[in-house]
Amino acid sequence: MSNSDPKNRPKHGPWLPAPESSPLPPSSWAKRTGFRPKFSGETNASDSGQISLPTKPREQPDNQPDLEDGRGRAAPTKTAITPSPAAVNGTETAVPTENKDHTVKRRRDSDGGGAPKKESGHGANGQGPAGPTEGTRRATRNEEVVDVLPQAVEDDGFVGRHSHMKYELRDTPGLVPIGLYGFQHYLSMLGSLILIPLVIVPAMGGSYEDTSKVVSTVLFISGVTTLLHASFGSRLPLIQGPSFVFLAPALAIINSSEFQGLNGNSFKHIMKKLQGAIIIASTFQALLGYSGLMSVVSRLINPVVVAPTIAAVGLSFYSYGFPMVGTCLEIGVVQILLVIIFSLYLRKISVFGHRVFLIYAVPLGLAITWAAAFLLTEAGAYSYKGCDPNIPASNIISDHCRKHVSRMKHCRVDTSHALKSSPWFRFPYPLQWGTPVFEWKMALVMCVVSIIASVDSVGSYHASSLLVASRPPTRGVLSRGIGLEGLSSVLAGLWGTGTGSTTLTENVHTIAVTKMGSRRAVEIGACVLILLSLVAGKVGGFIASIPEVMVAALLCFMWAMLAALGLSNLRYSEAGSSRNIIIVGLSLFFSLSVPAYFQQYGISPNSNVSVPSYFQPYIVASHGPFRSKYGGLNYFLNTLLSLNMVIAFLVAVILDNTVPGSRQERGVYIWSETEAARREPAVTKDYELPFRVGRIFRWVKWVGL
Repeated sequence: MSNSDPKNRPKHGPWLPAPESSPLPPSSWAKRTGFRPKFSGETNASDSGQISLPTKPREQPDNQPDLEDGRGRAAPTKTAITPSPAAVNGTETAVPTENKDHTVKRRRDSDGGGAPKKESGHGANGQGPAGPTEGTRRATRNEEVVDVLPQAVEDDGFVGRHSHMKYELRDTPGLVPIGLYGFQHYLSMLGSLILIPLVIVPAMGGSYEDTSKVVSTVLFISGVTTLLHASFGSRLPLIQGPSFVFLAPALAIINSSEFQGLNGNSFKHIMKKLQGAIIIASTFQALLGYSGLMSVVSRLINPVVVAPTIAAVGLSFYSYGFPMVGTCLEIGVVQILLVIIFSLYLRKISVFGHRVFLIYAVPLGLAITWAAAFLLTEAGAYSYKGCDPNIPASNIISDHCRKHVSRMKHCRVDTSHALKSSPWFRFPYPLQWGTPVFEWKMALVMCVVSIIASVDSVGSYHASSLLVASRPPTRGVLSRGIGLEGLSSVLAGLWGTGTGSTTLTENVHTIAVTKMGSRRAVEIGACVLILLSLVAGKVGGFIASIPEVMVAALLCFMWAMLAALGLSNLRYSEAGSSRNIIIVGLSLFFSLSVPAYFQQYGISPNSNVSVPSYFQPYIVASHGPFRSKYGGLNYFLNTLLSLNMVIAFLVAVILDNTVPGSRQERGVYIWSETEAARREPAVTKDYELPFRVGRIFRWVKWVGL
């Protein structure tokens, strides 16, 4: 009789036997997006046909986190692998994480101090019970899933933070570590900061001295805008700088027919037109953010939209990449091979605990190839008797010199001229190129591009918050960040960097690789960047001496990685869904095919175009299919529809928001609810504005916390 009473039954061991049909753990897409399954017992096959891998027992892993797999490994235990009571009931068992160095100022549970508290009621998003305290937040994975950004889903439906990060958003290491990590962060992003000026300034007819000034200006503006964004924007550790999103429209403006016949200093004339277009477009982006319209637009922006749009940005520059590398193959190909070897084949080699080759693949490849090209130039490998590389090709009479003019122009590293023409100290100042010139046709093109830049930033905010913050930002924080990016681009237009300023997409990859998500480290690095820009006269001149072929070789890698980072946003959706596959495929194909129609329209195969072949896709404004009596309208439509990212965005946003699909299938981004976020101290401390500035925005609900 006693055995019939459930309370008096003898226990057979520390673990309860698993039932015959225990519910399987949530599938990988549900874990990544934070959505709950529709049924308590989720099957292996989702509605769209995506199948998760079967459950496998864990082997004995080591205590170190695997930087390549992207997930922290649990410490080995001596107990047998047996389902726990929590696992039997369909929940996950939390494991304690390793404590960080005692010098780090660690946040306490919910930042309230004291012992962990038991929470009840609803979670941060108001959809379920509140999750466990921070000490038990990170859960183990009971299925074998290949994922570069591991997350654990909490009870409230949000994605937990990553246990393998060295420092999270508000962690403050010592002064020396924070300085080193900040410098490391910017050094790994060096290619994104300096390569765009090296492309657009020569295209505008600028000299070595002009390139040096623009490089120092870019470093200065990047440091200032990063400080502003980390303090008054989204407050995430994201570097602001010249974005590749603005490069294609900038090249389209630079190669307009009205600038083809300019003589003299064409650089300043074109730069003032660019400044005017950037200032107007940036003002529009600031209004889009601070007016709260971005909160409405963000409901149309999901991973299926972000992925092909950002991928199209990288894929759109194929005409400039290897065709320019081919002008000096012995340098360009070596540059590409070195970056590939460092980033792929040597990525697991650690030096003092840091994967140097993976983090610094671009700077290391640039330094080695640059040194080799300099030695070849000094040894006379590219010097030909009686030939001067500074003489224009049209004025060369000798057949011998005309034969080697391409190698003299693209392979030489003339550092002496660049260093002599650059001052030791230079302070970048606004309107240094003159008063900006405003033209509505160019400004409208840039306004549309600023929307694409905002789409890029939405994906970066969400991905970086999953890495470093306690919760994703609210829609108010999202709008606030976009608004400040608009103001940052206004500064970039006033100072004359040639492009707008926005969040660098590559930054998310850098955070994932370096495991450094501290806001303080990025701010310290920004201060160092500002100081470097003031004394970077000679440094900028030295950078200006990089041959164009090396710039193109590095951009081949950077643009390829940008395309891959864009497509990686699909991990938040059901990537195996036929709906998503068709939408992404159509978006990418039409983003390449439709602009090709506009770019090739009206150009005969034997036509003699004054611009180089790799810039011909950007002269579409003068020969596109739109030929009405309104020249400005023709310019706007022909230029806009020749931009790959614009076509990808239009196709993706229309299809994703009209084709039926569940929220889980679409991977709709989860943003924190404002009221729930204000009740949770951890979220408040992550995103609240400093110096009580947030009180100013209390009456503006759409840009507050």
